[in-house]
Amino acid sequence: MHTDERQHAIVERLRADGRLDVRKLAADPAVSPETIRRDLRVLEHHGLVRRVHGGAYPVESPGFETSLAARTTHHIPAKRRIAAAAADLIGDAETVFVDEGVTPQLVAGALPTSRPLTVVTAALPTAAQLAALPSMTVILLGGRVRGRTLATVDHWVTAMLAGFVIDLAFIGANGISREHGLTTPDPAVASVKAQAVEVSRRRVFCGIHTKFGASSFCKFADVRDFEVIITDVGLPANEARRYTNTGPQVIRV
Repeated sequence: MHTDERQHAIVERLRADGRLDVRKLAADPAVSPETIRRDLRVLEHHGLVRRVHGGAYPVESPGFETSLAARTTHHIPAKRRIAAAAADLIGDAETVFVDEGVTPQLVAGALPTSRPLTVVTAALPTAAQLAALPSMTVILLGGRVRGRTLATVDHWVTAMLAGFVIDLAFIGANGISREHGLTTPDPAVASVKAQAVEVSRRRVFCGIHTKFGASSFCKFADVRDFEVIITDVGLPANEARRYTNTGPQVIRV
């Protein structure tokens, strides 16, 4: 197999299976682990994968985005810790925006139910989860539903958001980096997130450590736009300090 073919096959395997280690990627006896490591370095330089200790995982792009169902199987204990820490920051907020995605949905499930709260969201699963709670007033932003994430997008959503002033927004992203800010593969999704950032007084980013250092196609915010970043301890402490130096408090749980 030629180098280009082998690297294409690596990307396809990672997109199908998620994170894989070098040993599994080098299962073919004709390919050495060192060859795989060189391939991964090239693919990371091209923005297609992220290397981690012993392996790699795929980077989302306009041509590839994981489904909501797939995301519910990855890093769930860490995402639950992040969600609990995020919900603790609600303070005296009365209106909350909850972004699409698994971690924001877990944040929604951790919100206090002992007092009235208005939740604005584009995510159908989050709206359905909260609508039955007596203390919650849920505003579902109407628009085109993306089948991959079960969230609404396009101008209907951004027009509704533009009419609100929201106390606190819980925002997710496909990637966050000091160089490129917060990014996502789809321009329609980026527009919704950017509008939510624009109309919110306080903004909290919630995401696992694998999001850090990754960049996707569409930027929707800068790191300094956020009051707090919440992630797991998989993000090294020295890297967390670098993000703190740009403005937000970084909480590792």
